[in-house]
This record gives sequence, structure tokens and C-alpha cells, in this order.
Amino acid sequence: MAKDPAFGPCLEGLEAHSGIPALAGRGLASGDAPSCPRGSSHLRGPPVWQHPFLNVFRHFKVGEWKRSTKEGDVAAVTDKTLKCTVYRIRGSVSAGNYIQLPKTSTQSLGLTGRYLYVLFRPLPARHFVIHLDVATEDSQVVRVSFSNLFKEFKSTATWLQFPFICEAGLSVKELPAVAPSGARWTCLQLDLRDILLVFLNRRYGHLKGVKLCASLLVKSLYASDLCFDPGPLSVAVTVAEAQRAKLPVTPVPREMAFPVPKGESWYDHYVHIRFPSDSSKASPELVQKSRSPPEAGFLGRMLQVPAHPVAFSDPFQDSVPSPVQMLGPMASRQAPSVPRPLPEVSLFCERLEVPSVNGLSDRSQERSAGAEVTDKHAAGNGVHVSAPKPTMVAMALEDVAVHEPSSRKHNRQEVALDKDLFRQKSFLPDPILRLKAVIGFGGHSTKWALWTRDGAAVVYPCHAVIVVLHVHTREQRCFLGHTDKVSALALDGSGVLLASAQARPPSMLRLWDFQTGECLSLFRSPAHALCSLSFSNSGALLCGVGKDRHGRTVVMAWGTAQVGRGGEAVLLAKTHTGVDIQAFEVAFFDETRMASCGQGSVRLWRLRGGELRSCPVDLGEHRVLELTDLAFGWAQDGHTLYVCGRSGHVLEIDHQLLAVRYARRLLPTRTPGGPLSQKQTFSSGPGISISSLSVSQAVCAMGSEDGYLRLWPLDFSSVLLEAEHEGPVTSVCVSRDGLRVLSTTSSGHLGFLDIPSQEYSVLVRSHTAPVLALATQGSRGQLATVSQDHTVRVWDLATLQQLYDLRSPEEAPCTVAFHPTRPALFCGFSSGAVRSFSLEAAEALAGHRWVPSWFQPHRRPWWRLRCCVGGRVGKGRPQRAPALCCPPGNSGSTGCERSGTVQLRAGAVAVPVWCRCHRGPVTGLAASPDGSLLFSSCSSGTLAQYHCASTPCRVLRVAADMVCRDAHPTPNALAVSADSRLLAFVGPSKYVVTVMNAASLEELLRIDVSALDLASSRLDSAVAVCFGPGPPGHLLVSTSSNMVMVLDTTSGHVVRELPCVPPVACPSLALSRDARFLLMATDRAIKVWDYPTQACPSCQVYIGHSEPVRAVAFTPDQQQLLSVGDAIFLWDILGPPESSPPGSAGDSPGAPPTCEASPDARQLEDTVSGANGLPRPQVPEPSPASPLRLGVCAGPLKGDDGAFSLSDEEGPSEESHSPEGLHQASSLPMLVKEASGAGAGVWGSPGGPWDLSMGPHPHSWSSAWSIREAQVHPSARPDCYRHFLARYKTSPLAKSASVSSAGVERLLLKAVVGYNGNGRANVVWKPDTGFFAYTCGGLVVVEDLHSGAQQHWLGHPEEISTLALSHNAQVLASASGCSGTSSHCHIRIWNVPGGSCQHLISYHSTAVQALAFSPDDELLVTLGDYRDSTLALWSMATYELLASTHLPEPVHSVAFNPRDAGELACVGQGAITFWLVQQRGTNVSLQVRREPIPEEVGAGELTSLCYGATPLLYCGSNAGQVCVWDTSASRCFLVWDADDGEIGVLLCSGARLVSGSNTRRLRLWAVGAVPELRCKGSRARSSSVFMERELTLDGAVVSAVFHDSMDMGVVGTTAGTLWYISWAEGASTRLISGHRSKVNEVVFSPSTSHWATCSDDGSVRVWSLASTELLIQFQVLNQSCLCLAWSPPSCGRPEQQQVAAGYSDGTLRVFSISRIAVEFKMHPHRAALTAVAYSADGQTILSGDKDGLVAVSRPRTGMTFRVLSDHQGALIATIQSTNKEHGDFGAEGVDLWLAASSDQRISIWAADWPRGHCELVDWLSSPSPTLTEVPSHPPPCLVAFCPWDGALLVCAGLGVHPEVVFYSLHQKQVVERIPLPFFAVSLSLSPEAHLMAIGFAERVLRLVDCESGAVWDVAGHDDVVQLCRFAPSARLLFSVAHSDILVWEVTGHRALEGVLSSGPPFG
Repeated sequence: MAKDPAFGPCLEGLEAHSGIPALAGRGLASGDAPSCPRGSSHLRGPPVWQHPFLNVFRHFKVGEWKRSTKEGDVAAVTDKTLKCTVYRIRGSVSAGNYIQLPKTSTQSLGLTGRYLYVLFRPLPARHFVIHLDVATEDSQVVRVSFSNLFKEFKSTATWLQFPFICEAGLSVKELPAVAPSGARWTCLQLDLRDILLVFLNRRYGHLKGVKLCASLLVKSLYASDLCFDPGPLSVAVTVAEAQRAKLPVTPVPREMAFPVPKGESWYDHYVHIRFPSDSSKASPELVQKSRSPPEAGFLGRMLQVPAHPVAFSDPFQDSVPSPVQMLGPMASRQAPSVPRPLPEVSLFCERLEVPSVNGLSDRSQERSAGAEVTDKHAAGNGVHVSAPKPTMVAMALEDVAVHEPSSRKHNRQEVALDKDLFRQKSFLPDPILRLKAVIGFGGHSTKWALWTRDGAAVVYPCHAVIVVLHVHTREQRCFLGHTDKVSALALDGSGVLLASAQARPPSMLRLWDFQTGECLSLFRSPAHALCSLSFSNSGALLCGVGKDRHGRTVVMAWGTAQVGRGGEAVLLAKTHTGVDIQAFEVAFFDETRMASCGQGSVRLWRLRGGELRSCPVDLGEHRVLELTDLAFGWAQDGHTLYVCGRSGHVLEIDHQLLAVRYARRLLPTRTPGGPLSQKQTFSSGPGISISSLSVSQAVCAMGSEDGYLRLWPLDFSSVLLEAEHEGPVTSVCVSRDGLRVLSTTSSGHLGFLDIPSQEYSVLVRSHTAPVLALATQGSRGQLATVSQDHTVRVWDLATLQQLYDLRSPEEAPCTVAFHPTRPALFCGFSSGAVRSFSLEAAEALAGHRWVPSWFQPHRRPWWRLRCCVGGRVGKGRPQRAPALCCPPGNSGSTGCERSGTVQLRAGAVAVPVWCRCHRGPVTGLAASPDGSLLFSSCSSGTLAQYHCASTPCRVLRVAADMVCRDAHPTPNALAVSADSRLLAFVGPSKYVVTVMNAASLEELLRIDVSALDLASSRLDSAVAVCFGPGPPGHLLVSTSSNMVMVLDTTSGHVVRELPCVPPVACPSLALSRDARFLLMATDRAIKVWDYPTQACPSCQVYIGHSEPVRAVAFTPDQQQLLSVGDAIFLWDILGPPESSPPGSAGDSPGAPPTCEASPDARQLEDTVSGANGLPRPQVPEPSPASPLRLGVCAGPLKGDDGAFSLSDEEGPSEESHSPEGLHQASSLPMLVKEASGAGAGVWGSPGGPWDLSMGPHPHSWSSAWSIREAQVHPSARPDCYRHFLARYKTSPLAKSASVSSAGVERLLLKAVVGYNGNGRANVVWKPDTGFFAYTCGGLVVVEDLHSGAQQHWLGHPEEISTLALSHNAQVLASASGCSGTSSHCHIRIWNVPGGSCQHLISYHSTAVQALAFSPDDELLVTLGDYRDSTLALWSMATYELLASTHLPEPVHSVAFNPRDAGELACVGQGAITFWLVQQRGTNVSLQVRREPIPEEVGAGELTSLCYGATPLLYCGSNAGQVCVWDTSASRCFLVWDADDGEIGVLLCSGARLVSGSNTRRLRLWAVGAVPELRCKGSRARSSSVFMERELTLDGAVVSAVFHDSMDMGVVGTTAGTLWYISWAEGASTRLISGHRSKVNEVVFSPSTSHWATCSDDGSVRVWSLASTELLIQFQVLNQSCLCLAWSPPSCGRPEQQQVAAGYSDGTLRVFSISRIAVEFKMHPHRAALTAVAYSADGQTILSGDKDGLVAVSRPRTGMTFRVLSDHQGALIATIQSTNKEHGDFGAEGVDLWLAASSDQRISIWAADWPRGHCELVDWLSSPSPTLTEVPSHPPPCLVAFCPWDGALLVCAGLGVHPEVVFYSLHQKQVVERIPLPFFAVSLSLSPEAHLMAIGFAERVLRLVDCESGAVWDVAGHDDVVQLCRFAPSARLLFSVAHSDILVWEVTGHRALEGVLSSGPPFG
């Protein structure tokens, strides 16, 4: 049988291959080619048959599937966009649905083309994966994968994983991002050669295979050596035309081109991604350019992103062409002819020009003064990463701002730019920060510090940063790129190459061009961790020593000769050795010879023949020494090796004879009359430990642990010089000229000794532990820092030198603050003390601490204040300093030493104790800006206030239980406003932020942070607080949900939200004095936000810290900022001043033109955009003297901060760039779109109601303007609880699941438990007919209020947001959000009598906020949410869309006038809008009248409305006011304060009005006198309105419906409860109750009469099984209940039943059901409990936590008597216990129990708990599914004992495939497998029949008959089916999706016939 030549081995040359000569003559214009012989990549030049390109799908005949393969759901479909056949690959599991070329992995494509073109489109709301198997020249196969499933870039030697971002505008926490609904066809151009070269330093051979995995559409793949451009220019010209025009593009082949409609741009329909960018021009430079589109000649910037990729938002994506680039590393412009990988030293980016509105202009490139190498970063609204690293790469499928290169000149005729391009003001410059200096030294160790060749600078590591410090100027140059602490450094003899190693495994090495700072090479060391590096003198050889993963010492040698010439480092040799190596050095005279020393050994090494060999030196009697360092020196009789040790020995070794020549020892001697060492000699006796030595031609320098640096002659006859340090010397280094000696100490000091002048200079002082807090002082320019090393240090910000050092040996400083006006420093300590230090007198002024009764004076800590001057140098003999500190027993006064050290004993001054202020560590310290007050807080909750305007400070007030007790010390624990009037802090609990009057400590405001996000299932807590600089008064609060909330200090309302980015909350934040920049600390990075921008603010991220950033702050001059963590980083702010004069950067031709808004324009901006949720002071009023003129702002229609342009159809529009023009345009609030096309005109035409220059009829109607192209930028999220926000869900919707018709189902939905408190107006009730309905998830529940019987209307795929019932009660409308399978919301019209869906309509794109029927039920109005901002009018007769409008701001509610079907009103931000429906024949138009809110209302948003008696309209506001409008006169005549919070519900009937608010209050008002007040106009007073009744419910009121008499009604709250309200009785009765948050467990009583649930809301609820009514509720505040277990029947009598519940704080509570009380509480775990179970006898409780520990406790005693740690490190997912009654499994015990953890490990145990016996029976484990096989995270490990066969285990999630396996404990193997369509997330087994229920994340519940294999799938859930549980009777099955509980009846199984005959499930 003939073998396919495409896959067979290549046994003959190219000339012998059949068909090649003929093909070469044809040229292969169509792309067809014969088969490719494997190995063709090794032939000379590109194969002819692949030129100029190859259609891979056509060549391998993909449709026939003979030379390729498909798996899963793969089909050929016709694409409407491309108008051709494409292949659709879809499926939930990417690994199970794919196309693979070639057919098997053993074959090869053999494609040698440099470029691979993938023409594909991601499927909406899905993930996709593309795998490429690429072979290198040395036949190494590397897999290159691209997917929007990956969260970060990962690389190994054989695999590169690139994250692919499919949507702009996503936050980090939303990643990985599925493809958006509008994903476009994409041409992905991959440069395979440069991908391998840049990321792996390998040379490209050929493409071996391709695997395209779900979910995507793919047209074909193309391989070529040519770089095609898919844009319109390349399609429109031929090759000849392109050559004549000298265009830098190659025309794309016709079959590769995408169709473009005539007259439109290619980039408006498609996306082009080139990765790496335009690499056809990358050689010799790797700075790559991309054109977008080609004729514009734009320069797209490459982006560097962090390991967690960030989607860069683009607010004007519809206006900008979209050639999107992959994001990857770049090289320098000075790169050699071969691209050199990864230059990631510099932070600084090149300023590129921005085209103006009138054309393109060149701008000079701006480089930062301190940068010699620059990186390019993203323009526009992007995230900047300051220290790019090669492993930080991501692709963004989005629109990227483009810039023109300065070298290109353009012709205005050939460059056509949209005038709306680049209107938005960018966050420039990019980057905004530049790292100026780092204060710190060491990190991993303090032994690495090197001289440069000229001796002018030193090189040393500071954690993850390498610093080059010039010793004279003290200027720094930083090398950034390492992601962990630097463990070793080496500099070659010529000063060209610098090598550095990273500490944490796997150890990465970087080779740097020392002069330019460019990273030339990055590679992984074979060693697990490197501890030493050494260069040869020429720099051609680099040696390293480290440990492998087994702890063995490994020595490596790399050849680095070609690194500086574009090559890569080559591993020459590697060897393992059993000897200890402490130091390793390459000989300077012979680079093939090396030496090492360690414990008891000195070895000489040689590199020969690719091997490293060594031989030991005979040490004789010295072989037991611990040797620490060595150095090669020059002696008269040959080369000598010097070695030192901890015993004080110095050995001179002849490395030619391998013998010790001399042995000397450094010994201390004492003076005749003193105890201190005075002189060192070499003799016998105990020695001084020598840690380091360095040798020059004349001297030998030694550093010892006694703190001395000593210089000796080479004969070691006497000490020449010595310098004393404050700590042990860790390393010394003599400069090349021998005139300076560099030394380092373990205390973090770095300095040098100048030998000629005999002076010692300290270069660097640093903290030796992480820095906790900082404070700055303006007038003196000082910085104070607090560290875990028990020191407080004061620095000079100008010189970065340390001024003072305050040490605390016995108690740790926690916080620090400067006095604003006096030179005083306040410190808070772990003992609770707060002390004040004077920096002038260098003494402690006062101390405040709580003194316990057992306090003893001699135990008080002593203090030492050092004025840091420098070290001391002695000549010939040592000059020993006095003791560094006074002993505790000495109460002497302050003394000053010759070294400049000032010592202080706290007892030297009076330390009066006025009160007991703090009992715990001080957590916060803040001084008022005016210097009058000081505040401190502690961990015990105490807040103290001091008067500090003068000395001494005195205590004013102490308040207990004020601040949060759980708080940790943080710089932002307390905050004082800039005017010193307000004080803010977190407390009294972590969920509350309190604002006080700073002087009186009177509470002004208390904000519940946990209630700000009603959609969240977790309680949010506050972390840090910070005040804004001035009015408007803003308070910034960072929360535990990784958000920063901006709150109004007057009302407490949320102004805006900013994401902090996972994985941790922001511990510190700062706002600049001009409120331009917001600074955040986010893990190991800092983030800078463009704070003034309200909508879509841009930010930049900077990395460099190797540990979490603890604090950030601006310097007093606001020109720099500081960040502290592992070290102190000082950043320069490169931004221009706040107000740029004319001609500055802000007005330069290259800068993007912006609209400079006047104050009125600012108000318009807030009004239209909806970004500011606060009430405005007043309505903007344009100047009445100016006629109305429509203007065009220079901002884009989509993406501006609220201001948008309009064109008047009655006349030409005028462009206005002045503030006046925008001022006049401020009267244009919105555009209206008519679906019917009827009507023409524009809102605000002269004379209409929008002409605020007062027309003749102020309330006349104007017609709406019909415009198709109008698009309004989405408004910001409203600060309004009335507005619906869908609960966030990540679960996909399975397309295959459907609900079968009733009667055929094995599962019949019997009941739904719960009410959706997240909906709005989602309850309807018609008292006359008794019809009552509400929503629960995606279900409409119709319930009989008398019998409790339910009907369930299914069909909505998502959560239902709102309901509306027609007035005749015959039609019900329900609306839900859009799902992954639909791009629009579902609005279902139900026939109430029949219970069937009559029609499905859809129009809105995100969510429906409100529905309303007209009084005659002929019309239905639907209102979209804040993202949709549309209002639509429908005909109920034909279900046709009659008219629709676009709204400029969010609208919260809409209502028809009950007396006029043609009039409706809606309320929202800033105004109330009246609509008039006019019908002319078949055309329907909407006329509108907009009335602003009067000033006396004082509210920025109207949130609810209802019509009253004619012509009254009642409106509720977010400030708790009710305003009454006269609709006939369009005026508001009455306002009264109806509540303290936002009013979300208003209902009026007759003379009664009901209001409901977010304060949980429901109030009944008597408004009978209001119609009479209408005649009084402005003289109307609210005294005639009074409140009749008031009820307080369990949550914010979201829905209400009442009888016409208003005596009774039904009210829904956010707590998930429906209440029956009777005003006559003044009572509320609970009708429906459900959990507010996610339900975590469902358990049943042994008697099957009750069942219980637990939830994240901290409640445990007990229900009746017969009626599903709530009987008992146990509530624990501020905790989540994660697991639950009901005691077994053997536990005791039925009346003694108990429920055990596990909570998130690690506690276990046992509740008594009969007594309705807590039996006991115990704390068996430190981490959250995740699983709990009773033993079979009920006498033991087994509990598991998230850390993998299993605790065994006795409920009778409340004691934990055993803890099992076998699963430690992984969350315990399941614990189950049963009787051991199914045979012996080889272990003793009466109980059989199991535990399963999240790492797919299962343990089965036999136990006899009364005897304390527990023995392991079996252990199961399986590898977790890979990322390509599981959509998000690994599925849970589900396991249970099989109820019908106790020897079987039923497992799901135990493996890499979605299946259920049956494991036999007897046979120790899997006996049965049942495949599943998806990975299971819940599992339950029927106790009677052989039935199994499985819940999926795809919202499907499956019932499996394990005997017959039949399966039934049911839908109805709107989220993950996280729980499914069979009741003990097996008749009922409970399923849970988030908080919704569905009860199903199981029918049709023969094993249940007897059970079912007993009666119905519900009584």
C-alpha cells in the first residue's frame, strides 16, 4: 500500500520528487501544491511547491478527512459575511472538538513558510484554543498555543502558551474573556520564525502540525514566506502597482481576501493581528511596526502586559481602524543584525506622535533623560507595565490607537482620516512614571556587590532590581526584568556583559548589555536554584553553581561569546558534585580553570572537551574547616589561590601543586585592662570568622563577622587599615586599580573604603525586612519608614540618604506619621504605645501607652536614635566604639559618639502615662493637616485623639469599640480630610466605614460597605480609606472585593468604582493634591489611574517590587511618588502640569484635540454620561442671550465623557471647539430613534421645550428625530438600587438541553422554593381574580395563595428582571437578560388563563429594567437598563415594534398615564421625561417633553414614579424625597422628605400612597389633601401630608402590589422574601422565603419530614418537606455557612435531632431542632469548613476545611480528638460516612468513611471512633484536567458510596474526561464508566432506585438510569446546578442553582412504584 508522500520519510532530494520542476514553472499562483516531504525544512531555501503560498485546507483536502481528522461537533457551514463555506468547531470542552492536521501526531505537515495565516472567527461567549506544533532546526518540537482560555503567558522548553483577549474594556478579574457577541473575522498572521527566536532562542525549521479546537469558525490556513497585508490597499493594487508606488506591502492573494462592501473600510469589518508585529522588517531590528490601515502609515505600539493579561479598553473602537497586534517583547533600536531577545530593562517609553483632526503632523520623539533603552507601550486607554518581562505576553483582539512614525511623510490626499478620530484626551505621557531610585540593598542575600571596570560605580541587587550607583553623583540606573529576588551577580572583565540569576525556582538567568541596559538573553538554568555566578575575564565563559531539585550541587558552564553579537548563551557543560560549594570563581588568567571552596574542600576545576572536571586540594589538617570565600592572586613564584574560612583561617594554595603553601589564622587579642578586642594577629587560638576576601596586586581585603573590614599586605605581616561596621561584613571587593574596597554588611549597609584618603563612605543603608508604612514631611523634605526589622528610619528625599535610625529591640513599630508643621515624628508600636520624637533635639518627648497592672519600670523598652553619618577608619590598630546602646539597667542621659550615633534611653526623659489609650498594637496613626490633632487606633477597637499643636502632646478623648478589631496596621487605617474637619476609618466592624467630625468625634456618616453591591453573594469589607483633596468631598475606600469605591462624604452614595485587580485587595491608596492621579497598591505592582476621567478611566500598571506593596504616597511637592514593600521605590511623575499654557503639550499639533469644558459643560458631562451618581447642585442653564446653536465637540460620538454631537437636519452643523460652543450644546440631552421611520426633527429645535432661552410654550411637545447611525456611549453604572443589575454568572448555557412536555418527563417540577430578590417589580397580584405570580431565577411561579399550589412557566434562559400584568389580567409579560445563545433579551408574552407563552419578542441588548401596559392593554412599553439605554413601544395586537428611542442617561422606571393611553412618563438622572404617543395611520411616533428637577428637590436622580389623582404624578428620589408634579402644567409643586434612603417603590390609589425604600421601611401616607395643594403652587406645604403606618422589613423593598383600597398587598425585598402586608392590622406575614445568597448544602432529616439548607448569607434554615414552608432559621452574622449535616437516626430520640453547620471562620455549630437553640460551638479549624458529616452512630462529627485538614470531634464533649492531614494543601470537597456492613475491606472498624479533596484525591477509611481507631482502606488519585480540556477551573471531585451496592464508590471529576466511574473497593479497580457531556459539578444517588442525578455548570440537570443507561436532561436553571440531592424517600429530587431551590418529583421507575403509591409528595 502506497504511503502518502506528505507524511512519509524524505528519502530523496527535492529534484527527485515527482512534479517539482513543472510546478516551479507554473508559479503556483492559486496556492495549490503537491505533498510536502517531511524534512523539507532542512533543504536549501524554501520549497518551490509552497511558493508563493499554500492553502493548507485545500492541499490536505480537509473536507475528505483522509489526511486530516476531526473530532466532536465539526461541520461545514456557509458564512453570511464571507459568503463561502467555513468549518464550525464548537463544544463545551475544547479538547473534545477539533480539527487536526495531519491525521496522526506521528506525521508531519512539513510546511516551511515563515508565516502562517489563520482565518477564523471566535464563537460568541465561548473559548477557543489553537495549537501549533513547530519543529526547530535541531528537530525539537515546540507546541505554540493561543487561547482566550489562558490567564497568563507560560513557557517551557517545549511549550509556549499565549493568552488571547477577545474583548476590549474587560477588567482583570473578568479574565479569561470569552469571545464577545460581536466578534469579527480575524486574520491571525503568525511569524513562526520570530516566535521561536524571541521566546525560546531557537531557529525555526518547519510546521509539523496544527490543531484547531472549539469554539470557532475557520475558513482556512495559509503558509507562505511572504508577508501579506489583508487591508484594503493590498487588495486594491497589484504587485506591479505596489512596486511602482514603493508601497511596503505585498498584495494579499485573492482567495485569502475577505469581501469588503463597496465604499467601506476593511478594518470596519475585520481584524488583523500580526504577531510579532510586522516581523518581515524585524531583521536587523526587532522593533516592529504595524500599519493600520497601510495608506495611513500609522505606527502601532507594542504592548507589554503583566502575567495576568489585561484587556485594554478602547472607548472609541468604532471610530478607529482595527489592525490589532499581538503583544510581545521588543528589542532595542541598537539591536544587531540578528534579532536579540527581550530587552526589558527600561521603564521608559518613546513618545509617539498623535494625528490631529486636520491631518498628521510629525513630532519629535521624547526620551526620558535617564533612559538609554526604551520600550514602546500601548497608546490610548491602556494599561502600562513598567518592567516588561519576556514571560509577560498577551494578545488583545481589540482596537488599538495608532500613531504616525516621525520618519514618514504623508500627503493629505492619500491619507484620509476621520475627524472624529482621537477625540478623547489620552492619559499621556505613556508611561506617566519613571523609576528614579531605589532605597535598599540585598533581598536574597547581602553578599553581591561589584565594582565597574573604571571604579566609578557599583553594581548591586535590591530584591528584584539591579542597581548601578555612581559613587560620586549618587545617580542610579536600574535594571528591571526579574520577577523574584536576584540571587547572584557577575560582571565580565571588560564591563560589557552583566549576568544575574533569580532566586526562586526555576532559576532564570539574564545576560545584560551593561552599557545600554538591554537584556540580551534570557534562559533557564538547569539548576533549580542558583547561588553563585562567575564570568571569565573575556566574558566568553559564564559559570554558575546551584542546587537541583533533589538538593544536589550542580556546576554549569555557558558559552557567552555570541550573546553580544545576536547569538545566545550555550550550555557547554554541566556536572553534579557531592561536595559543598560556598564560592566559585573563574581564574582571570585562564578561563578554562576555576576553583571552588566549601565545607572541608577546595577543588580546582577545568573545562575541557565539553566536560567539567575537578580535582581536590590536599588540605591536610585543615580539611575540617568551613571555607567561605576564595580569590585568585598574583605571587612572585606563580599564581596563588587565597581561601578563607569561618574559623579565621586564611589558606594560600598553590593551584599547580594542589597543596597548601601557608595557613594563617585571624585571632582576637585583648588589652591588658579591657574586655574589648584591640588587635588581630595570626596565631593559634579561637579565630574571628572571615566571610569574604578580595585580592589585588598589593593588598588583601577581608571582611569578618565581627564587623571589621581589614586590609593586609600579601605577606599578612600587619594590618594596614581597618574599618568598623555596624554589623557583620558579608562581602568585600577591591576595585581594579586597588584604591577602593567595597564592603557590604548583613545589616543592609553598602559602602567603600578609599585607601589613599583613608576615608570610608556609606553608599546605601536599607531596611533588612519588609517596609510596612511610610510618611512624608513637606517643609523639610523627609521620608519616614517603618519596617519589620524593628526600626523607624528617616530619609532625606533629595539625597535619599538616611538621617535617623530609631531602633526598638523589644517592641515592633507599626505605624508612623510626621507632624505637619513641627520637626516631630509620631510612632505607634505593637505594645500599644504612641510616642513622639523630636528630630531636632533627638529625644523622646512623650509616650502614651496602656500600662497593665503588672507593669514593671525596668521592663520598659529602651530606644536608640542614630544620626547616620558614616563609618570609622582606623590605621594600624582598631578604634573600638563604646557600646552601641545603654543597658536596660542604666538610666543615663543621652550621649553622642564619634561615629555620629546618638543613643537614647526612654528613661532619660519623663514618660508620663495619662490614660490607658490602647490595649493592642497600634493599627492607624494620622495627624490633621493643620497640625492641631493626632489620631491613633489599635487592634482592640480603641480610637484616641490627641492635641499635638504644642509640646508635650496630651490626650483629649479615648473612645472604645470604634474602629475595626480585625484591622491590621496600615497607612490608610485612619484618614483626615484636607481641611482637617473630617476623620474616616473602618469600624466598628470591617463592613462599615465611619466618618466623624475630627474635632468633636461626633459621628456624621456610617456607610455599610457590604450593602453597596446588592448583587454580590459575599459580604464586602473595607480595607483602607483615603480622602480626596477638596470639594467635591470624596472618600475613597478599597474593599475586599478588589474594588475602590469613591463615596460622597455628605450622603455616602457611591460616586464611582474602580477595579483594584486581583488577587488581593488594595491595602494603600493615595490621591494627588490636584486630584489628577489616583495611586493604588495592588499586590506587587502599583497602579496609576487617570482620576478626573469619569467614564472608562485609563490606568497604567508598574511592576518592580518582588513582594507585595504595603504603602504608596505622593511626595510633598507632588512631583514624585513613593512605594514601599520589599524596598523603597522613588518614581518621577512625567506628566505635564495640571494647566498647560498655550503652546504646551496639551495644545501642540500632535496632541489629541480635546474639549476644554466650562463649569456648565462639566455639568452637562455628568448629566449625560451618568458617570456621577451624586445629586447635582443645580440644573445647567445655558445663557439666555445666546440663540440655540447645535455644536460638534471634538470628542467622538462614542467614547467621550458624556458630551456628544448632533447635526440639525434643518441646517448645516457648525463645529465648536470653544467652551462657549459646548455651553450652547449643553441643552441637547439625547437622540431619539423611531422604528417606524415616522417623524423628522431634532430635540431642542428652536422654540421647542429644549430651547432653554424660553420659547412661547415651555411645556409644548417636540417630535423625535429619526437617526439610524446614532449611538450613545453607555452610561456608567447608576448609584441607584432601584436599577436592576443582573447577578454575575460565569456558567455557559447548554444548547442541547430542553424541557420535555409534561407527562413524559421522569422529572416533574413540583415546587420552587425562593423568590428572586435581585429582580425589580417582579411580583404581580390581581386581588379580583386571585392571580398571583412572582419570579425565581428564570422561572415564573404562579401560586395559589390559599392552597400553596404552584404552576411553573419555563422558557427564560436567564434571570428574569421584571414582570408586568395587563389590566384585564389576561396577559403577563416577563423579561430576562440576554444569554450566550442570543444577543438580545427575551421578553415573553404569556396567556394567563392557559399558562402558555403566546409570543417571544426581543429588542434590548443587555437587560430590561421595566415593563408597563397601557390602560387599554393595546401597548406595551419596555425599558432597557443603563447599558442599553433604549425605550421601545410594542403593539400587543401584532407584537410589532412601533417606535424606539435612545436615551442619554439611565432611566429607572416608566409608567403609563392610567387615564390616557397615549401618555407615559419615565424618571432617571436629572430629569423627568413625558412621552406622547401619536399615531398617523400605520406610523407611530413619539413626542417628548423633558422637565428638569427643581432645585428644592435637591436630588440628582428620580428613582420611582406612580400616577395619582388627575393630574398628579408622584416621584421618589434617591435622597428619600417624594415630589408631586402637576402634569398639566409640567411643574413640581410639592416636595416632602419621605425616607432617609432611596425610594424604589411608589404606589398610589385614591388618597393613599405607599413608599418603599432601601432602608427596609414600608410607609403608608395620607395624600388626600395633595390635589388641593396644587392650586397653591409654590406656596404649597407638605404639612398636609402625614404618615399613617410604617413597617420595617428584612431588606430593601424592590417590588410591591396592593389592592385598590391599599389595605393589603404583597411586598418583595432583596432578602428574597415576599411579605403579605395588612395595614389594618399593622402586620406583615411571610409568604415566600428564600436564601439571599448562594445555597451551599441541602440535607434531610432521617424521618423525611424536614429538610435543611445553608447559605453564604450565614443562615441555616429548616423547612417542612410536605409544604416547603420555612419553619426555623438560625442566623450567624458576618459569616458564610458552607456545609451542613443532619444527625443520623442512631444519634438519639427523634426529638433530639441536631444539625451541624460549618462556617467560613473555621467554627462548627451544632443546633438543636427541638429546642431551636445552639447546642454548642467549637473551633476545630483555622480555615473555612467545607465539608461536615456525622459518623454512622451520630456520636462523632467529621469536618474538613479548605486547607485539607480533617478534624474528628465529639459533639457531647465539644472536643476535637484527632486531626488528619493526608489531604493537606487541597480543599476538602466531600466527607461521607456509612456503616461497614458490606464485607471486610482489609481493615478493622465499624464505620466506613471517605474524604475527597479538590486535587482529585479520595481516601477511604475504616474507623472505630469509640476506641479511637482509624485505618486507611484505599486511596484514589487522578491527574487534574488540563486547561485545554476544562473551560475554566478543574471540576470538583464528587464521590459517594453507592446506596445499592456498598462496595462501590461512584466518582465524578476523577480524571481528564467528563464521566462517572464506579470503583469497586473489593476489586480495587473501575468496573463501569458512564460518559457525560460536560464535567459534573454536583452528584446524588437515589437510595431506592438505581437512579443518579448529575448537575452541570451548563445549567442542565441530568437523570441517569444506571440499569438501562437511559438519560433525561431538564432545564429551568439560570445558573450552575451546584447541588442536587435525592430525598431519603427517593420520590423527590432537590436541585439548586445559586439561591433557587427546585423540587422535582421522580416518576416512572419500577423501584419507586411502591413508594409512589403511598400518596402525593405534598400534603
